[in-house]
Amino acid sequence: MKTVEIIGYKRANLGKTEAKRLREEGMVPCVVYGGDHQIHFYAPMILFRDLVYTDEAHFAMLTIEGEPEPFEAIIQDVQFHPVSEIIMHADFLQLFRGTPIKMNIPVHPVGIAPGIQQGGKLIRKVKYLQIKALPKNMPEYIEVDVSKLGLGKSIKVGELEIGEYEILNSPLVTLAGIEVPRALKGKDTEEEEELEGEEGEGAVEGAEGGDAAAAEAPAES
Repeated sequence: MKTVEIIGYKRANLGKTEAKRLREEGMVPCVVYGGDHQIHFYAPMILFRDLVYTDEAHFAMLTIEGEPEPFEAIIQDVQFHPVSEIIMHADFLQLFRGTPIKMNIPVHPVGIAPGIQQGGKLIRKVKYLQIKALPKNMPEYIEVDVSKLGLGKSIKVGELEIGEYEILNSPLVTLAGIEVPRALKGKDTEEEEELEGEEGEGAVEGAEGGDAAAAEAPAES
């Protein structure tokens, strides 16, 4: 998995006033867990661009002022401003190569679905899957092959080929499907109604034919 470098500086004050000042200066207040002690720090918001605003998962290489050496971590949680969507706070978890971790990994549909060529639309039901693996086996994304999906068909988690990792989502969760457009739904309905009408007319004609035959038949004396 790719790694994004984050250069941080330890925070002297942890109050809300200080956090607000840091954000106004284009910094992100952060904390990293998982090691011998928690580390509160801040880092330039621009460095988070390739870590947060992406459709692939990444590790972070944290270089924090005062720490003896850089170390790897993953983002556990990111808080965004509800209006401006700037990053308000970020939580990291330190990585250890022999310890499994859990991450939300993006789902990437691949292939051309026959249902799309027939006028359908690909609907992504799930954008992320929760994956458990050793850091060395964690994928950047999960490929979902949609090349066999026809109109009205879908693919579930249980149908995926699994690598050296565990998918924690239920096997019954639908990942993607081909939606049948309204125009095609209406066409199918009209065809069904026409077919039913033809069958009904045939039944009426059969009944009328039977009545005529009965009328022509001579009465027994």
